[in-house]
Amino acid sequence: MRERPEAKRGANGKRYDPERLFLPPDDDLAPNRPGETLRARLEASRAGRVGLALARLLGRRPVEDDWRRALAAEQLVGTELDGLTAGGWEVVHSIVLPGDAVISHLLIGPGGVFCVAAEQTRGTRVEVGEVSVRVGAERQGRPYVRRTRHCALRSSLVLSRGCGFPVPVLPVLVLVGAVRVEVDRSLDDVRVLREEEVLGLGELGGVLHPDRVDRIHTVARNRRVWLLA
Repeated sequence: MRERPEAKRGANGKRYDPERLFLPPDDDLAPNRPGETLRARLEASRAGRVGLALARLLGRRPVEDDWRRALAAEQLVGTELDGLTAGGWEVVHSIVLPGDAVISHLLIGPGGVFCVAAEQTRGTRVEVGEVSVRVGAERQGRPYVRRTRHCALRSSLVLSRGCGFPVPVLPVLVLVGAVRVEVDRSLDDVRVLREEEVLGLGELGGVLHPDRVDRIHTVARNRRVWLLA
């Protein structure tokens, strides 16, 4: 088997994997903005302002309203994550998986690889259990924990296959707008944060060498590797 060429440094000191040079623009996820998928859904929506206003007057809840709230959360968290790139971290936003699941943010750096989900909780008290999240007085839990855990597992499988070495991916759930967060003590595999705590991920280290960070990022930004997720 032919060995993959080693990554080289460019004029700015960053490592460049030769495989990146052959990645078609349509397959490169690196330019994705936070909330790219949600933004595309909103732009493609046929519901105009009048139709949305009428639906609200009739007491209906347009799905576009949910998309806008979700987009705001992803943009806020994505901007925080992008701020970590100066410290040796890489971020890939809006990775679409088969079945229409979307990884909001994949953070790769010295502290490891994190699958980061941003969820809007609209200024309420939030209770986080082993599989779901209860927002305010809601009786029905939202499947945020289970969904984040599942996306992290799928990410690990894809990246490990693409890199040729094991790539553990840790799930991170960011609750945007929560006034108070209570986390069940039994939840030990999912990191739960509020938006102001996101930058703390940048303080983690001692897990991945820069060459490994670069290699994992090269695989993660390739749209085609996610087709079999």
